[in-house]
Amino acid sequence: MKLSVFIWVLFFSTMGCKNKQSDADYKSSTDFYNKTVESHPGKKLMETYCYACHDATTSEETRLAPPMIAIKRRYIFKNTTQEAFTNDMQNWIKNPNEINAKMFGAVKRFGIMPKILYPEKDIEQIADFIFNNDIEQPEWFEEHYNQNMGKGMR
Repeated sequence: MKLSVFIWVLFFSTMGCKNKQSDADYKSSTDFYNKTVESHPGKKLMETYCYACHDATTSEETRLAPPMIAIKRRYIFKNTTQEAFTNDMQNWIKNPNEINAKMFGAVKRFGIMPKILYPEKDIEQIADFIFNNDIEQPEWFEEHYNQNMGKGMR
């Protein structure tokens, strides 16, 4: 008798543990995430300040600078902290030069970017967005990235 009661209690307790998230709940949480990403101040600042040269829509042949996804891939690795990434961005933007460069292939192709004075808070927000979100990438980027690893992109 005790065994059958135990089995029934176990059965009903495990039935209550199932995740019953509906498609509507999933869509709602996805919509919330998308709206949060779209309204991130760093995204808007990146589009305003950076995309004149670093956008994802310009062809590979006519680019003025590498796309933002290339910067993200070059600066952020498995053990990179957000603070370290933000500091690297601050240092590069404040003083772009060959000594501070991490993207040697990009410097060779495009030259050193001009020194542009942006508020530190804006750079922090841009870095926060880049570090914590997926970044749009050109259609050609993945193939280009895989072909050029080891040729100045490391």
